[in-house]
Amino acid sequence: MSADHTPKIVGTVWGLLVLNTLGSAGAKTIIPLPRSLIQMVTMGALVAAFALALAVNLRLRIRASSFVFLLTLLLVESVISSANLESGFGALFRCFRLALFVGTLWLLSRWWNGGLTFVRYHIRMYFAVLGSVATGLVVSPGAALPDLYGGRLVGALWPLTPPQIGQYAAVIIGLTVLLVLGRRTDRASAVVVIVPSFVLLALTHTRTATLGLFIGLALAIGSLILTSAAARRFFTWAVLCAVVAAVGFASALQAWFLRGQSKENFSNLTGRAKVWDALLAAPRSTSEQLFGVGLGDKSFGGLPIDNSWLAVYNEQGLIGVTLVAAVIIVLGGVALLRPPSLQRACAIFLISYCAIASYTEAGLGDASPYLLHLALAASLLAAPAQAAPLPTPEVPRRHIPRWAQRSEVT
Repeated sequence: MSADHTPKIVGTVWGLLVLNTLGSAGAKTIIPLPRSLIQMVTMGALVAAFALALAVNLRLRIRASSFVFLLTLLLVESVISSANLESGFGALFRCFRLALFVGTLWLLSRWWNGGLTFVRYHIRMYFAVLGSVATGLVVSPGAALPDLYGGRLVGALWPLTPPQIGQYAAVIIGLTVLLVLGRRTDRASAVVVIVPSFVLLALTHTRTATLGLFIGLALAIGSLILTSAAARRFFTWAVLCAVVAAVGFASALQAWFLRGQSKENFSNLTGRAKVWDALLAAPRSTSEQLFGVGLGDKSFGGLPIDNSWLAVYNEQGLIGVTLVAAVIIVLGGVALLRPPSLQRACAIFLISYCAIASYTEAGLGDASPYLLHLALAASLLAAPAQAAPLPTPEVPRRHIPRWAQRSEVT
């Protein structure tokens, strides 16, 4: 089935998955929104996504996917680790949420055929989210750039943190640049997406998202250099601009990168290293080392872990870490084995971005935007579905009279 035959309702399902992964914790909004209301909206979006995906795929036609299979194993491991309720009943609720998320991906896998349809869904939905951020900035600049976050951009209409906004902006910028290089969109439409998204990314002062964007794009465009003249030209100009910016704006870039922090605070990653050291030094039983303590809020000692690998180790143990590593390795390996193409370049960008962001952001072990990015990469790496051969109409045998048969023999 080609991308052109993907039902429109599939795009709605993908948008609901994006809404579910926005989360419920963040900055204070212009109109205070109770966290229970936000959780009701996000969880309702996931339930609706699963119901719509099931409605459009009642025959349960799915495609074999090593990515979703590994997520299913991670779900089983999460249920085992959460069954002892060491993290409370919330762990079982998070397992239920992950089950709906993985189930929806299985149902959508029917339309994963290596096309760019889901890339466009991804860009449109996250651009709409960034539109709400920009609206909040215009309506109330004070609420959108609060002192609590050091003047960094937050969501004033929906509670979004600077790292979230930076992540969404970086991902759609990278995908849109690749679509332009592949001549799958016009430059005017690309400018409408890239320019405001880049402004919002700069206002967030998110270093991880910025590094992920540039490194991911470098790897993705590098995979196209041998087959695309446009990629070669873009790469050359990008290197020249980077050199000029590094020489002419070194002090400004350094100030933006440091965000007013001391070198000591910067060296321990804004306090993250202290949480990581405490987590690794905490005593654990053999069961906790293997299976973890169950799905939680990605925190330790009341502080955010902000590292996907350590968060998975804490909640899903070494088995969970192994499964998450297998997801990255399998997707990366498949991408390297594919011949050069725009779809392969987009997948490489998404995989590399998630791998880079995993060092300072949590989310690879639970329903999150990062798993959604990787699901998009898996859809891009899926082999095109083989069209069923058309049945050959049976030619009716012509009746030959007996006298004609005797004449032929004679």
